[in-house]
Amino acid sequence: MDDGVLLARPDSELPLTCEAMRQVICELGAAVYSWTIDTDQVSWSDNARDLLGPHRWQRARTGKEYGALVEPGSGLCRAEAAMASNLHGGGLFPGLQALSPPDIGHARPFETVYCLSLPPGCGQRRLWIEDRGVGRFDAHGRLVQVDGMIRRYSVGRPVRYAKPPGMQADRQRLASMIDERLAARYADGGEFGFMLVSIDQLSQFNDAYGYRVADEVIDIVGLRLAAQLREGEEMARFSGSKFALLLRDWPGENLAGAAHRFLTAVNGTAARTAAGAVSVTISAGGLVAPRQGRNVGEIFARAQDTLQRVRASAGGTFLSYSPSFDREAECRANLRFADDIVSALSEGRVKLAFQPIAAGATRQVAFHECLVRIASHSGHVFDGSAIIPTAERFGLTRLIDLRSLELAFAALEADPALRLSVNVSPGSIHDGAWLNLLEERSRQGFGERLILELTESATIADLDSVRRTVNWLHDLGCKVAMDDFGVGYTSFRNLRRLGVDMLKIDGSFISSLMQSPDDRHFVRALLDLAGNLGIETVAEWVLDEPTGELLTQWGCTYLQGQLIGLATCTAPPTAA
Repeated sequence: MDDGVLLARPDSELPLTCEAMRQVICELGAAVYSWTIDTDQVSWSDNARDLLGPHRWQRARTGKEYGALVEPGSGLCRAEAAMASNLHGGGLFPGLQALSPPDIGHARPFETVYCLSLPPGCGQRRLWIEDRGVGRFDAHGRLVQVDGMIRRYSVGRPVRYAKPPGMQADRQRLASMIDERLAARYADGGEFGFMLVSIDQLSQFNDAYGYRVADEVIDIVGLRLAAQLREGEEMARFSGSKFALLLRDWPGENLAGAAHRFLTAVNGTAARTAAGAVSVTISAGGLVAPRQGRNVGEIFARAQDTLQRVRASAGGTFLSYSPSFDREAECRANLRFADDIVSALSEGRVKLAFQPIAAGATRQVAFHECLVRIASHSGHVFDGSAIIPTAERFGLTRLIDLRSLELAFAALEADPALRLSVNVSPGSIHDGAWLNLLEERSRQGFGERLILELTESATIADLDSVRRTVNWLHDLGCKVAMDDFGVGYTSFRNLRRLGVDMLKIDGSFISSLMQSPDDRHFVRALLDLAGNLGIETVAEWVLDEPTGELLTQWGCTYLQGQLIGLATCTAPPTAA
């Protein structure tokens, strides 16, 4: 820390020096350090020896020696956390830049928790450390200095859960049990296991036999799991088809051995229900805390992520959590972007871009497709490829669809000659707010100039329900298009039952049309069948004139892509 930096006290004319600040921090039980990267020397406040203990203190004089004390897998070490703050955009604290020495490019805050392992030949217990500091980087992004403080991470962080409607109290009880065990293990340096178990086929049981049999299966699985509990182990209902297992302290039976005990008890024998014997399997994902999960939220999130991965790859088995810096960094980035999406919706930064779609025969623009865009505070504009995956993951697509529809109707109202198509995600088809807006504005006459684009995957999920929706949209005067056709499994028989007005052929078949004989055969056959059914067609991603001319010869109704025009955020000209 630079002792030349002065901060003014609000209630005094005397400056508060960094030395005075350091003294306050030390009196609160933390130790202050400054690490110079070029020399690898770490200077500490006087109380660091007492905090770390004499054996660790001997190995804390250089960054390399101190980093070697960090137990692998327990958390990001100091250098990794500082570099990650710069790589993944840990924003500047107010005033932080001003406190950086003049020859340093920028500074970024970081926070990490890790475990300092036992030095060789020492009987001292392991020590969990919370490390907070500021990484200082030169103009080329190279880490040159780290200033910060450490303190003992002696208790679990408090986690408060608002009980959601319909959720049993077991998860709150489980959180309290984990908090208590974390506090004990932070104090004595021990570890314990945590496992999430999920019933693999519960939705199929519900569909095939009804909810009563599905409830029987849940009860049977719960009883079999409970029968395997040993002294010091606890079980709680985590959610509808998931159970949580709080396992005994380590050392003892390893996590894989415990998982085998529970999986064998359930997967090895059919469950006898009122509907007869049914084959039931469970999958499990687990971790060792606090090494792989330092608080309740982290333990829940990492166990669920591990369980999701094992179910996606090899159901009926167990997977132990393996730390992945890239995956966790991606999760944090997705959370930040989801928050940006919510802010953009409330601040009016969600816009529409309009891409022209022209008649193949005349090349006259017939209508425009509305494509969502989000403008960041820095001025960067994100398109649908960046927005939609995150929005779908965090349940934000309905809000985006609602805002897009509002903007589309505003554009239709501003230009009486304009025709637009709007994309609709599967969840919005049955969303009350979206349907009410559509009905209200369509009754005002705007529906006749609107085309709703449904994805092919949404239509095949519930054919009868979508058919009723299509009929209702027709009653409002809207046309209906099936988007990205060709990448799903919709048959032409089902296509005729749905009664859609238009097919949009997925661009992956169109962009390589002139180079791929297979794509040419597929697209031509599709156009012939659509023409026989009286369904209009749109070819996406039409890049050049030879492709456009060939599609027109084959009877494609409309062309969309670079040949016709790219999407722009300016108001589209009136269709000719």
